Amino acid sequence: MEFPRHIPFVDLLGFELLKFDSGEAEIAVTVRDELCNSWMVAHGGLTMTLLDVAMAHAARSPKPGAEPTGQGVVTIEMKTSFMRPGLGRLVARARILHGTASLAFCEGTVTDEQGALVGHATGTFKYLNGLPAQGRRIQRPDASD
Repeated sequence: MEFPRHIPFVDLLGFELLKFDSGEAEIAVTVRDELCNSWMVAHGGLTMTLLDVAMAHAARSPKPGAEPTGQGVVTIEMKTSFMRPGLGRLVARARILHGTASLAFCEGTVTDEQGALVGHATGTFKYLNGLPAQGRRIQRPDASD
């Protein structure tokens, strides 16, 4: 399955989209040496990014029977807890808990190949069509007003 929008950082990390539907998303990554910390386990930033991207995708996933919208999301806040080191293939599963016209409240977990819990997060995401920057509006090339 392909990501609905090109995200260069996600490509660099090697994330794989497994599910994107009905307020849920699943994203996987295989831990490589360059994604590890000095202990040679998944860097906490990798686990946090996996959770962030999965929750953001859950927030913007299409409702049952609907097509994805062009609307993007940005992270407003996120709280992450780490349970154990991440090794091998990690899978993040995220879901939207509550949504409004402008915000989505989500949670996500990351598990390893044995199904052991690696991390958990909650996050708040804001729906946007573009980003203001230096007095001008930046709009994704694939977004409509």
